[in-house]
Amino acid sequence: MICDRIKKLREQYHLSQVDLAKKLNIARTSVLAWENQTSAPAMKHIILMAKLFRVTTDYLLEVDNKRMLSLDNLSDEEIAIICSLLNYFDKNKQLDNQE
Repeated sequence: MICDRIKKLREQYHLSQVDLAKKLNIARTSVLAWENQTSAPAMKHIILMAKLFRVTTDYLLEVDNKRMLSLDNLSDEEIAIICSLLNYFDKNKQLDNQE
């Protein structure tokens, strides 16, 4: 459900409901309502959250469970750092699978 994805992503980015609300220029009660399933975000907020969390709207809406990170607006150096981290994690997974 979108409520679970919003909460999970918000927590992964270490944002409080207040922080997310400020970034979306809405009231904290709106974020609370989304996470409690008492209301759903408008499409403009879904798009803003997808950009903020660097995921696709399909992932946020649970149309697709494959999480994609957007590297748009990152410098070449920042992209290189992310690629290095991904390689590090892949190597650790391979080592864990060998044990």
